[in-house]
Amino acid sequence: MIQNAIKERLSAGGVSIGTMVFEFATTGIARIAAEAGADFVVFDMEHTGFSIETIRMLMATSRGANLVPMVRVPATEYHFIARVLDMGAMGVMVPMVESAEQARRVVQSAKYPPIGRRGAAFGVAHDDYTGGDIVPKIESANRQTLLIAQIETAEGVRNVEQIAATPGIDVLWIGHFDLSNSLGIPGQFTHPRFKESVAAVLAACKQHNKVPGFMASDIDGGRALFAQGFRILAYSGDLWIYQAALRAGIEGLQRPAK
Repeated sequence: MIQNAIKERLSAGGVSIGTMVFEFATTGIARIAAEAGADFVVFDMEHTGFSIETIRMLMATSRGANLVPMVRVPATEYHFIARVLDMGAMGVMVPMVESAEQARRVVQSAKYPPIGRRGAAFGVAHDDYTGGDIVPKIESANRQTLLIAQIETAEGVRNVEQIAATPGIDVLWIGHFDLSNSLGIPGQFTHPRFKESVAAVLAACKQHNKVPGFMASDIDGGRALFAQGFRILAYSGDLWIYQAALRAGIEGLQRPAK
């Protein structure tokens, strides 16, 4: 398996900045993101309608880029998690993780025995169609794969200590819109209940040596998140970045010349 530079950096106490892809499922999108300096791209299956065939194409065209390709699957199901890993994903983000049992199911689906129960297929996409001894391949995959559990419900926050204590989970990522919805305060990110939930996730990460993650919608917000203790951030997503840049350009052209 290709070395997962992001997991190694996070394990050493560093930080990582990437982005998410929701709309532009193109053969060049990962290389474009890498050239812009992204450490990783998370390709989203939860909200996009991307098919498994689309993800297969994206993984095939991403593994040659100088970044870590990851996939957000739509649910905690073996057939989503194991399949995207077999296609070459180097990390998996799982939404709506609400219990230690669910977190264990994520690990079981992603890791080979003796840690988990991921089915064995070698000489395929995830090991670049190579032959050779499968034992080091298993050890490498179990070590290098990054597993992200999203905490985005009130139930997830209530059980965050047990989720964070689950061996094999690397990152607890706050899904801020869903979390605010679940708390009954949609979009109110300065509300005391939302702030208390964020603090609970950060405390659980610190207690159990997990990495806290978040999506930053702007630079100032991202800097504030780093200051809070978050160490892995997705800087927005492809469609919003494109839309903001296009709007800025059009508005600039529409203004009278000086």
